[in-house]
Amino acid sequence: MNIGIIGLGLIGGSMAKAIKQNTPYKVFGLDLQDTIIKKAILVGAIDEALTAELLSTCDLLIVALYPQDTIDFVKSHAGMIKKGAMVLDCCGVKQVICEALEPVARENGFIFMGGHPMAGLAHAGFTHAKKALFNNASMILTPVKGTRIEDVQKIKLLCENIGFTNTQISTPEEHDRVIAFTSQLAHVVSNAYIKSPSALEHKGFSAGSYKDLTRVAKLNETMWTELFLDNPEYLAEEIDGIIERLGQYSKAIKEKDADTLSQLLKDGKERKMLIDGEKF
Repeated sequence: MNIGIIGLGLIGGSMAKAIKQNTPYKVFGLDLQDTIIKKAILVGAIDEALTAELLSTCDLLIVALYPQDTIDFVKSHAGMIKKGAMVLDCCGVKQVICEALEPVARENGFIFMGGHPMAGLAHAGFTHAKKALFNNASMILTPVKGTRIEDVQKIKLLCENIGFTNTQISTPEEHDRVIAFTSQLAHVVSNAYIKSPSALEHKGFSAGSYKDLTRVAKLNETMWTELFLDNPEYLAEEIDGIIERLGQYSKAIKEKDADTLSQLLKDGKERKMLIDGEKF
């Protein structure tokens, strides 16, 4: 199987390295920076640069770009994609991608499937790409209704081969609703939390909880701005919800209402235990 990877950043570069390490497939890569393509060839992450001629031979195209760039690339190259080939994106939002590209796939005779690898690092770029990035991670797939089970299974098997231990099948809508809570809200909260004036004085006063809560504050503002604005309703709903809940804690503390505060804390603890499958 010939696999083309568009975008050799952290995710695309890690995909390339993992596929070359764990499968016998040919991998071709494309990136805006020619130096990255040369480096990827040099370290054995790809076999060759992905040219227009090679693109038409690919059985699978993995597009690891920002959302709008993903849409633009697939639309502008739709006529070059091999009939019956599969195109898999790696964006952190799905509705905007799937709504734009599913009709393009139908019109041009290839298969489009939304994908979201649930893995990442604080650092971006091919330099930080790792062949083990996806070990024990989840891959979310949003196949179009009517997609053959064999095609879904083919991508699932590839995911397992490169380290993913869970493949979650979802709709684009469900993906964006849940990811607004599990990923996007966490980045917003972390980014806002670190803006406290006390953050400048934390050294010597912080430990694991501070590190856990601030880990994703150091984000790529360009990418996350696009992702947030591509999922505005679900994300804004989550932000409004946490503001309301935090207000309850603030009110109880200001009023020195120990009973209410204790109950709020108990409720949160028990919700976490329930999610983790622990007994109260």
